Amino acid sequence: MENSKPKNSCSFLCSWSGGKDSYLAFFRALQTEVKPAVLFNVMNEYGDKSRSHGIPREVLEAQAECIGLPIAFIESTWQDYEANYVKNLKQLKGQYHFDHAVFGDIDIQSHRDWEEKVSEAAGVTALLPLWQEDREALVFEMLERGVKALVVSCKKELAPRILGRVIDRELIQVFRDLEIDVCGENGEYHTLVIDGPAHKKPLSISVGETYGPDHYSFLELKVL
Repeated sequence: MENSKPKNSCSFLCSWSGGKDSYLAFFRALQTEVKPAVLFNVMNEYGDKSRSHGIPREVLEAQAECIGLPIAFIESTWQDYEANYVKNLKQLKGQYHFDHAVFGDIDIQSHRDWEEKVSEAAGVTALLPLWQEDREALVFEMLERGVKALVVSCKKELAPRILGRVIDRELIQVFRDLEIDVCGENGEYHTLVIDGPAHKKPLSISVGETYGPDHYSFLELKVL
């Protein structure tokens, strides 16, 4: 499997959380010969919010419209996640005719192993444009490229300091002060990109109340 440089002109599906890592990986892929075909997000079993970030379907649909691409969804429990992912990846390949799948993971080997496994099962090549790069350097690259990433969920104890804020240099220092991973790779927080170099127009959303279980906090998000 490859990191970021497909050999020939081809197209890709992007595994899409709506957050900064998948966005930067997507943008990096755009700088190569590979062309975008579709975004792909996994929702919870109720189909109302994304499984990892808790972002409503309509917000992700509006984000995809801002970028100018279709977005496909599946609904899944964690137990059926892999089987549903492969099944739908195969179906989307037949519909959109892509030969690569782009993922935003950076350095967790078990994640890469899984992504290569499901890609191979669907007959596509996994691309990881951010693989083994410095986490903090990637966050600063995001800022330099004009990516605006809103913190939409986080560990509950961090919420008073970081939830609802757009990542900037001041917030990066807060991450350091809190002694958490700047990139949030340990699940400290998740983001929604509201604007950036791949956007044709900014995403307009409203932010409501905070909700969530005892250990994690989410923002209510609505499309304006």
